[in-house]
Amino acid sequence: MSDSDRDESGPGRIGRTLGRLVDASAVERILISLAALALSVVVGALVVLVSGFILSPCASSPFLATGFGDFCYDPLEVYWVLLQGAFGSTFNLAITLKETTLLVFTGLSVAVAFRAGMFNIGTQGQLVLGALATGLAVLWVAPFVPAGLVGGVVLMGVGLLAGAVVGGVWGAIPGALKAYADANEVITTIMLNFVATGLAFTLVSEVFKDPESQTVQTRSVPGNAEFPPSLLEVQDFSIFVLVGAILLAVGIFWLLRGTTFGYDLRTSGEQPEAAEYGGVDSKRMMVSSMALSGALGGIGGAVYVLMVAGYWQSGIPDLGFDGITVSILAGNNPIGVLPAALLFGALKGGSLAIEFDLAVPKELVGVLRGLVILFVAMPEFFRMIGARYGYGGDDYAVAADGSGADDASDADTDSEPDDASETDGETSQIDDSGLEDGGDGR
Repeated sequence: MSDSDRDESGPGRIGRTLGRLVDASAVERILISLAALALSVVVGALVVLVSGFILSPCASSPFLATGFGDFCYDPLEVYWVLLQGAFGSTFNLAITLKETTLLVFTGLSVAVAFRAGMFNIGTQGQLVLGALATGLAVLWVAPFVPAGLVGGVVLMGVGLLAGAVVGGVWGAIPGALKAYADANEVITTIMLNFVATGLAFTLVSEVFKDPESQTVQTRSVPGNAEFPPSLLEVQDFSIFVLVGAILLAVGIFWLLRGTTFGYDLRTSGEQPEAAEYGGVDSKRMMVSSMALSGALGGIGGAVYVLMVAGYWQSGIPDLGFDGITVSILAGNNPIGVLPAALLFGALKGGSLAIEFDLAVPKELVGVLRGLVILFVAMPEFFRMIGARYGYGGDDYAVAADGSGADDASDADTDSEPDDASETDGETSQIDDSGLEDGGDGR
């Protein structure tokens, strides 16, 4: 088969498509995401129409007067209510920003692990234990600090630190199991979610339960330990925490891009063999990256206690699992986590308005949310696959930005043969790690 025939085959076309996704610029990726978002809205509108047609006849159809047909749901009204529910009032905007703030922490948690080549599905467990540690630490320290602003700042700091430490320790466990026992981190993190939830529930129900409550929860933290509502004057949202989340995302971006630790973390995840060759301790990096990921999840749990609930309670929302979607939407970029979290927060806030204001089943609302997430996430998902398997980019190996793996062309390989290959009459080959076989003179 000729090269031209091979290029026109199915696998060849798929490879070229993946290569174009990997090589897409930031502007092109934004345009692709916007196009995917628009397409998801169109498909969602069709789903709403079809669902309304199946339900017909209904008491009031928005299309009866036009003679268009007996459809029970108006897609334009559904999307308008969703938009209004997310941003239409001060209260709705605060709800959206509250969800966004929480999802920034869990999205960053998953993104850090992804960049290190680890799939952390255990952010939910790290968040749950971090939230419990925050509540207990604040209650323990509260009697020893003064009341008022100064004492509140101390308690907030203690709570955030406790959540980060406990979440980090819980995250380091699957990292160590992966590094030293070759245990699959997907399995261990899933299992540790159940362990974390059961452990927290047992501790609170048997030891730390609020005696005045019928539900499984701790006592409420002091009022001065909670982040104060600001600007939007909604009790369970603080603009200060949102600003802190944004600064944290910028800090994580700088950590990954501008420090030796971040470079080692990215190269060990994207090119482990090359990282080992360069002197990086990949085992230590596995543990460190998962500890950092867990600490971010634990901080998310601390924020949930100190900004939203005011105490630890059973049945904490699945913010950790939502963080996986946020990270994929963001392409595992810490800065990209911010708009991804805002989109997801708007969908969650707007979906509540649809359920309350329109006679639309919540299952259909979930389908609309899922379509938006699916369409927007798929291009980045396939881009990650392409980068993982070396498609695109001539200078992909251990690049300064750590963005992928080497996919050097055959022409470049043939133009600079290794000395040993000239002697033996063999051409050197580039293995998956980006290192030349025979380059060490063997």
